[in-house]
Amino acid sequence: MSLLIRIPLDSAAVALGADDVAAAVEREAAKRKMAVTVVRTGSRGMHWLEPLIDVDGVGFGPVTAADVAALFDANFAKHPLNIGKIAEHPFMKAQTRLTFARCGAIDPTSFHEYQAAGGLNGVGAAIMIGPAQTRDAVLKSGLRGRGGAGFPTGIKWKTVAEAKGETKYIVCNADEGDSGTFSDRMIMEGDPFSVIEGMAIAGIATGATYGYVYIRSEYPVAVRVMTRAIRNARAAGLLGARVIGSDHSFDIEVRVGAGAYVCGEETSLLESLEGKRGQVRAKPPLPAIQGLFGKPTSVNNVITLASVPAILSDGADAYKRLGMDRSRGTIPIQLAGNVKYAGLFEAPFGMTLGDLVMKIGGGTRSGRPVRAVQVGGPLGAYFPTGLFDTPFDYEAFAAKGGLVGHAGIVVFDDTVDLARQARFAMEFCAIESCGKCTPCRIGSVRGVELIDRILAGNSGPEQFALLDDLCSTMRQGSLCALGGFVPYPVTSAMTHFPEDFRKNVA
Repeated sequence: MSLLIRIPLDSAAVALGADDVAAAVEREAAKRKMAVTVVRTGSRGMHWLEPLIDVDGVGFGPVTAADVAALFDANFAKHPLNIGKIAEHPFMKAQTRLTFARCGAIDPTSFHEYQAAGGLNGVGAAIMIGPAQTRDAVLKSGLRGRGGAGFPTGIKWKTVAEAKGETKYIVCNADEGDSGTFSDRMIMEGDPFSVIEGMAIAGIATGATYGYVYIRSEYPVAVRVMTRAIRNARAAGLLGARVIGSDHSFDIEVRVGAGAYVCGEETSLLESLEGKRGQVRAKPPLPAIQGLFGKPTSVNNVITLASVPAILSDGADAYKRLGMDRSRGTIPIQLAGNVKYAGLFEAPFGMTLGDLVMKIGGGTRSGRPVRAVQVGGPLGAYFPTGLFDTPFDYEAFAAKGGLVGHAGIVVFDDTVDLARQARFAMEFCAIESCGKCTPCRIGSVRGVELIDRILAGNSGPEQFALLDDLCSTMRQGSLCALGGFVPYPVTSAMTHFPEDFRKNVA
């Protein structure tokens, strides 16, 4: 009987040597004439243990190629790298894994393994209840867009379904560009069929017959895995003229972006998909009315779509019972930066920011005190430890001047200079702006100049007032969230860490 060893193909694990470990395992097995099957999987999300290998559910990590011979000598049992049953690890047991339930446990390109692990139950339910009830189920579940805006998915689907147009599209926004975020990449590399099934359900619900997965060029592994999974899904009948034998037609293709951050904004993404320069479109018309090639289009984030199958399979009520207030279901939280236990942690909305950083993340990797965390990517607000009692919830964060965004948490210790971080936000916007609107294109450049004057000590109180006024103009006048969200890191840094700005002021 062959020994089954699962080794991640996840980009984070590969960056830490997973490919070398896989090659070493195969060499060692051949040397010992042992029957070993190596299966490349997604990651379990415990990045501090990567490469983490799975032998019959028991984990070993972090493993290097040099450790492999000793693991064979120990017969993959008593060894210092043995962490016990992966499912029993405290980091895993504390989670509520719905979207990421299969990630790391199955071969991501095996349609058979996906179906055996509960795949297709959602699309089967959608076909049985029909388009209108499918939309109602998603709306009732409380699912909101996980890409950052938090717009109710059911309302978007209803708008597309009711829009006039013989051709309609589903676009999966996989242009994940925020710092400290990697959930989209992980699900595409670890469980791509969940995204494909979610898109098929969206097609049934809206009347769309074709979909595009727009993946950033920096994700070559995700592109490769998604492309292969789509081919396998088509061969198995999940995609094509008759979705799993029904009267619904739906197919998908992958498109690769060219590396522009602004193409994460839905209208810029649509421009890029059409072969144009990625620039923001003015709204209205909304993409749901007039989107890709002028047709009604539902643009949904990867995690949004991957969450849909569980809602249809388990029922809207089961999903809605999780979370708090208007933030329902689970959210894959990404812990990054200077944090001891970096990785992906899926849990219902409602855990406090402090619990996520200190209890789940273990505080800083450096061992120094936490000074600030940024939530929501490079344009998210900086929260001090005094706001660690804030629940992870869209409205709770908005009330404190922040945003959940794509649910990435970047941790900083007490050596960080928040004034320079604020400058980085303005500089980032100046570099990544599409140039379509003046507040973003010009305001970000002026913002860098203003902060440089403050940092050089060549300013008085009027410069702070001017910076605050500039942020207000960008927030209210920018065409999209790139310019509109830059004020979050800048004003939060000024509000919570004013000493970093004033240390050079006379």
